[in-house]
Amino acid sequence: MTARWHFAPPSSAISDLAAAVGVPPLFAQCLVNRGCSDAQVASEFLSPKLARLSDPFLLPDMDRAVDRLLLTHKNSEPFVIFGDYDVDGVTATALLTEFFRALGWQCSYYLPHRLEEGYGLSADGVENCLTKHPVKLLLAVDCGSSAADVIASLAARGVEVLVLDHHQVSSLAPAAHSLVNPQLLTSNAHLKNLCSAGLAFKLAHAILKRCRDLNWPQACTHDLKQYLDFVALGTIADIVPLKDENRILVRCGLERLARTARIGLKALKKVAGLNGSIDCYGVSFQLAPRLNAAGRLETALDALDLLLTTEEARAEFLAQALDAQNRERQSIERKIADEVIEAVRTRFNPAADYAIVEGDASWHLGVVGIVASRVVREFHRPTLILGSDGTDNWRGSGRSIDGFDLAASLRQCSDLLVKHGGHAMAAGVTILATKLPDLRTRFNELARTTLSTEALLPLLKLDAEVRLSDLTFSFLKSLEQIEPFGQGNPCVQFAARGLRCTGTMRRLGSAEQHLRFNVTDGFATQQAVWWNCELTELPASFDLAFAPEFSEYNGTLAIQLRVLDLKPT
Repeated sequence: MTARWHFAPPSSAISDLAAAVGVPPLFAQCLVNRGCSDAQVASEFLSPKLARLSDPFLLPDMDRAVDRLLLTHKNSEPFVIFGDYDVDGVTATALLTEFFRALGWQCSYYLPHRLEEGYGLSADGVENCLTKHPVKLLLAVDCGSSAADVIASLAARGVEVLVLDHHQVSSLAPAAHSLVNPQLLTSNAHLKNLCSAGLAFKLAHAILKRCRDLNWPQACTHDLKQYLDFVALGTIADIVPLKDENRILVRCGLERLARTARIGLKALKKVAGLNGSIDCYGVSFQLAPRLNAAGRLETALDALDLLLTTEEARAEFLAQALDAQNRERQSIERKIADEVIEAVRTRFNPAADYAIVEGDASWHLGVVGIVASRVVREFHRPTLILGSDGTDNWRGSGRSIDGFDLAASLRQCSDLLVKHGGHAMAAGVTILATKLPDLRTRFNELARTTLSTEALLPLLKLDAEVRLSDLTFSFLKSLEQIEPFGQGNPCVQFAARGLRCTGTMRRLGSAEQHLRFNVTDGFATQQAVWWNCELTELPASFDLAFAPEFSEYNGTLAIQLRVLDLKPT
């Protein structure tokens, strides 16, 4: 699929910024592209510090939530945390469980079973939770913003609900005691991108501030930084923008994760083959999939137990179990993804199909979200993938593309749906199987009226056009200051024009699916690697879009260009 190359427009601020911050103009261009045209903003971006985190009480209803939880502790009243089964929900639940117990509060937790109880604050999940933990206060974490009916029924039973969530709030807002959700903010936009792990950190911060005002001894010595590894895991795994406070939390959290003292995380890093420093890639593709595997196939309790355990033997057992479940998940996912992509490819019409909706009773509910992501990468269309839950209802997950708000679109399909919730780029949905054709038609119509034909082509945002001689070791080392890379802060990407291949091309990989070759612009030569390259030969002259990176082989450090796209000159 051809990508649209988009270069950031030239800016008069580049030369002034380069001089003010003391960086080369090309580096300054990368900063300006990330919204840092002011010297102070750029300096703060390059040196994120915890001291710059804002007051947690800026979040809606935070004061009410804290007051209610303090009253709970004062009255020696037990309460339960009802979490979610993805990495964000599990890390947020682990953070708050450990925090409350460290302060001596009577806190238990419950995670729903994906296949038996479904997504979010479901009626079945809540019933089972309260049977196991008969309390009068429930803290819903990473769920609850669209559970108005369930929260109303709990209120009728005398159970109060505090919601700590970042998903979009349904048109009928739940009548919870407090709804701590940054989506409700009308100001303080820098807080809107927080995920639930970040919100859990904010809640803990708010409680400590209030407790210190009251001179509670345990709060005065409690160190919040110990939870930053949890926050980094949840924030990166939930693919929220790594901007503003998320950038601070993740940068500091990755440093904490690299030297974590947590028995469970050390065991998880060991089975994932991670040593030393950890970046967003290591979290996204090594740690998060293993933590997610349990919740995708059965229950996420093993992942939560791993994060909370203090027993080394237990940690090693759980880490191995999660690793095995992840391999099983990969096998199931690969089979279903191949089926879906082949089915879509046989009838896909790029001119008419603005969205994709596919379902099959045999597809495992635990992997439909990952499969949806793969379909989006393959066809660049908003996608819903559904499987059967063993009843007349089918459940599924959606993933979107820039310019199409998935959660808002599903609200416009609510008359066809049993349940839905999520945010702009990812959502969950439940529907009667007989309504699937109607959903496919409606969803495609919404996409057609929302998306331009141009938006149906992937957009490749490039920082600048460069010469190969610009890519020195010292320059690439300086780019590490822009990390962590991820959603909202993509890795630095350049383009070079009029290149040609020099030397011999080499095929890599067990199936020779990758390509390594050298490129030159006539003045300098660099090594390039193209993962999953289907081309058998390259044009005589071509333009190359790439991400520059370091590559280490046999102890030797080299620069390589990771190919993003290639076009004939």
